[in-house]
Amino acid sequence: MSGLVLHSYFRSSTSVRLRVALNLKGLAYGYVAHHLRKNEQRSAAYLALNPQGLVPALVLEDGTVLTQSLAVIEYLDEMVPEPPLLPRDPTGRARVRALAYAIACEIHPLNNLRVLSHLKSVLGASEDMTAAWFRHWVVETFGALETMLASDARTGCFCHGDAPGMADICLYAQVLNNRRFDVDMSAFPTIGRIFEVCSALPEFAEAAPDRQPDAE
Repeated sequence: MSGLVLHSYFRSSTSVRLRVALNLKGLAYGYVAHHLRKNEQRSAAYLALNPQGLVPALVLEDGTVLTQSLAVIEYLDEMVPEPPLLPRDPTGRARVRALAYAIACEIHPLNNLRVLSHLKSVLGASEDMTAAWFRHWVVETFGALETMLASDARTGCFCHGDAPGMADICLYAQVLNNRRFDVDMSAFPTIGRIFEVCSALPEFAEAAPDRQPDAE
């Protein structure tokens, strides 16, 4: 695959996910930044590309636009099978998807920027209240996720075995995001261990917010 263009924001955890996946697949891509706090993702030009006005979006060489980070990750896994980001067996795939969705579907929708902005601008939440909201929904899911990982023999160096996959990608991006809100990770040693293993890999480290061209 060539000629890929990633529409991204350096601090977006969903953008982090897709950057990691592209790196693990060894795929080069162009980078177009959209500053979310300046609402650049709501420009007419970008809405014509992605009507949801969300990042990331991946534009293929033929102009096809792919959206929603996990859908794009699965597309990449189908098109570039090695290294796999999902297990080959159906039960393993279901487990990895469940771990990934716990973060992508249970934490992220409640804690993304547009929700936090709504809490402050419309409902009058203070910075402290907004941060407490963020931490509450992380802890609510991370408690269960820690048990799911720590109690299952299929957990290895990574969430599922000894190679990184889609669940690790989601975990890594979320823990990075947690640091901005001072989430106490002491109750989640397995999650913390997996995060550190991921952080040591260049494919993950190079996808981190502070390594992006639009980092502030």
